[in-house]
Amino acid sequence: QHSGSIWMRKANGDHVYALQMIPPSKFVCARKALRLAFLLVACMCDAAYADSPPASFAYILQADAFGKTKEAAVAKLAACERDWVVLDAAFDEETSWLPADLEVIRKSRSGRKIIAYVSIGEAEDYRVYWKAEWRKNGKLTALAPPWMLPENPRWKGNFPVKYWNADWQQIILTSIAGAMSSGFDGVYLDIVDGFENFEQDGSEFIDNRLNPETKQSYRRDMVDWVKTIVAAARAKNPAAIVVPQNGSQLLAHPDFIQAINAIGIEDLFTEGNKVQPAEHTREVLDHLKKMADSGKPVLDIEYPKAPARQAFAREQAQKNGVTWLITDRQLRTLGSSGR
Repeated sequence: QHSGSIWMRKANGDHVYALQMIPPSKFVCARKALRLAFLLVACMCDAAYADSPPASFAYILQADAFGKTKEAAVAKLAACERDWVVLDAAFDEETSWLPADLEVIRKSRSGRKIIAYVSIGEAEDYRVYWKAEWRKNGKLTALAPPWMLPENPRWKGNFPVKYWNADWQQIILTSIAGAMSSGFDGVYLDIVDGFENFEQDGSEFIDNRLNPETKQSYRRDMVDWVKTIVAAARAKNPAAIVVPQNGSQLLAHPDFIQAINAIGIEDLFTEGNKVQPAEHTREVLDHLKKMADSGKPVLDIEYPKAPARQAFAREQAQKNGVTWLITDRQLRTLGSSGR
């Protein structure tokens, strides 16, 4: 700076050949133009991302069954022709993924992203945070934390939680930090539809039911929780990908859509070998239109075993412009995937 003006170097290619004094008024205009350029670049990047969703993905939560050894699993995952790979944040209960493992998988396919699975709406009794004294004879004890609810009868060892509780959130944020430090490109969040546990009233569900502990809806609590995770992941890596699974009702919140990169949906067109009721599929697709409008991908996970139902799920997914995966419910195999 000199006498209220800005000195800027003029360059020709890589060679600086002169200094030019820029008056303050022109510098302000230059700054405005620069900000506009940044906005235009951001829009171009968004558009490019919207036009290039993953053409395929893998979803492996039992990598020790998929590969027997970690080295074998790494080799098989590296060789798979999938754009995104969702893995449990650990290879097994005792073995972590190392940054070098993930790098071998990642570099084997241009643009590949490796995303860590984390359940944010249920506690799991095989995770490192679990304490044996929380349960005895199949039931929770008085030593179990107050944020934990009785076991999910459909998934042994899984316990719904009060996901808005600060102590629970700290447990999960520690897991998120660990996954990002291990070299994952982002996080895949399960049990995002956990708010439904609290909306249920007998056989009915009360949409946007108020949480008396927080004075806002259980859905809003989940949106806020996901946004907290987004902030934590992107504090580690500003480009971190965050993908919630299920809970498409939350797409009614614009800030939820803005925060996430994609959404995973299970059983959109089939439930096992049964075709989903048309009303269910229409309702979920209606929610998902908001993702299409935002240029963000939808990952559809289907579990039929019958070839005819697999063909049906593929056709419906292609018709509706979503990236599909047909795989086993235990998530031990690559299955098949496409768009």
